[in-house]
Order: sequence, then C-alpha cells, then structure tokens
Amino acid sequence: MSAGGASMPPNPAVSFPAPRVTLPVGFDILRTYSGAFVCLEILFGGLVWILVASSNVPLPLLQGWVMFVSVTAFFFSLLFLCVFLSGMVNRIDANWNFLDFGYHFVVFVFYFGAFLLEAAATSLHNLHCNVTMNVQPLLNDNQYNVNVAATIFAFVTTACYGCSLALALRRWRP
Repeated sequence: MSAGGASMPPNPAVSFPAPRVTLPVGFDILRTYSGAFVCLEILFGGLVWILVASSNVPLPLLQGWVMFVSVTAFFFSLLFLCVFLSGMVNRIDANWNFLDFGYHFVVFVFYFGAFLLEAAATSLHNLHCNVTMNVQPLLNDNQYNVNVAATIFAFVTTACYGCSLALALRRWRP
C-alpha cells in the first residue's frame, strides 16, 4: 500500500518473463554447432540461389519454387544469425528455443520440397521438346551441369537445416 491507501500498479518490466534462449549471444554463437550450421545454411543456400538463377530457369514452374525457397531462407537465416550476433535476443521477449525449432522445421520442409523439385527438373535433361519443327532437349548441357550442382547443394542445404532442426529440438524439449 502506498501512503494514500491506493495500491501501486505492478512494474510491467517485472511482470514479463525473461526471454528463453539457451544459445550464446554475440560472436560466441559461431562457436556452437548451431551457429556453424546456420553459417553453412547461408553459404550453401546462397549457392543454390546463384546456381538456379544462372541456369536461366528453363522450367519456371518447378524452379520458381526452388528460387523462392532459397532466396527466402537465405535472408531469414541471415536475419536469424544477425539477431543472435547483435544480442537482440536478450531484448525481445520470446521463447527463442521454440522459435528456433519452428523456423528450422518450416524451412527444412520447404527446402526438402525444393530439393525434390530441383532433382525432378534436372532429371528431365533428356526430355525432348518440339520447338518449331526441330526437336531439342529440354536442358542443354550447360543447364544440365548447373542444375546437377544446384541439386547437390540443395541436398546439402536441406541436410544442414535438418541438423539445425535436430539441435533445436534438443534445446526446445530437453
């Protein structure tokens, strides 16, 4: 009770729980497996983005999704890493362990689908199309080689997201 008999409202800073995060903040995150996998996700995801874009996207229906997933995941993983590097996780009240798990689950599912679509696009190399009276393969040799590399890196990126997902699950549900 205060001097006037009325109770003071609670301090809002005290009533909110502290952010829940078990990963280190700052550059220490780069010394963990999770930090290393996020860096690999950014590196390999960027390579997928570059390789698919350099193939001139001969199958936009299939490879459009691959481009969307690789570009979106690249920027969100970069944002995720920057939030931890800058220490913003201590200022934002959230269950970061759950957000880490939820993010990596969604991106793992999307990247797995993108990997399958890129592999399907690559497998159509020998499919012949009728292009105004002459029959040509759907992918020329250069596009095929670039798509093979994009498929391999999409698989590696999917595996990195899967490892991050497993680590995030361990932190979220010990």
